[in-house]
Amino acid sequence: MKRYLPVAIIAVVFAAAVAGGVALWKSSKEAQQPLQSTPFTTPAQSTATPLGTPMAPLPPDNPHARGNLNSKVTLDEYGDYQCPPCGALYPELKILEKDYGDQIRFVFHQYPLSIHNHAEEAAHAAEAAALQNHFWEMHDLLYQNQQSWAVAVDVRPVFLQYARMLNLDVTRFEHDLDSPEVAERVKIDMQRGLAQGVQGTPTLFINGQSIPPAMMTDDGLRKALDYVLGKRK
Repeated sequence: MKRYLPVAIIAVVFAAAVAGGVALWKSSKEAQQPLQSTPFTTPAQSTATPLGTPMAPLPPDNPHARGNLNSKVTLDEYGDYQCPPCGALYPELKILEKDYGDQIRFVFHQYPLSIHNHAEEAAHAAEAAALQNHFWEMHDLLYQNQQSWAVAVDVRPVFLQYARMLNLDVTRFEHDLDSPEVAERVKIDMQRGLAQGVQGTPTLFINGQSIPPAMMTDDGLRKALDYVLGKRK
């Protein structure tokens, strides 16, 4: 399976977007720009690995993956469950997942930002659910209901209710929320993201190559994915 996009992809598919994407990335501030007009900007300047740059060895991975494990294309997301741009990107990725089926492997990595007061606990909730084999169900609930739990003073009762909805062992789930194992899972994802230059969310990689913010639209991602799949020249 290809691990890197060839230089030709940069010239043909991404070159025009990179210049605009870098400028957009540097100027983007989540608190200053309305979600409707710039739905996929990041709250921090990115130093994510430039397109075409060979990847350095990364920390161990504990991937949460959906789709065909043997597909030639892997789309990795570093996300924060409380991040509004991540919440806006979530349904777009679900549509891509449905449309591309087993052509794409989708992977999610935790990257809770300190500017979001409930982001780390939400990441812990997803990982605690993962210990009972319900990561993606909790992942979906967190994004689908982001606007409600994100404004709660105390999110733990909300997450416990989600655990009940998923028929989890709630006693175990609550214990795991504070467990070293769950904390370590999130820490490993953060370390892996930092090694790839991730500083903001959402950050996407296709086969290990970062996607500029300007490409994080339905049309932009489809063009990139189609190119890697050989559907576009």
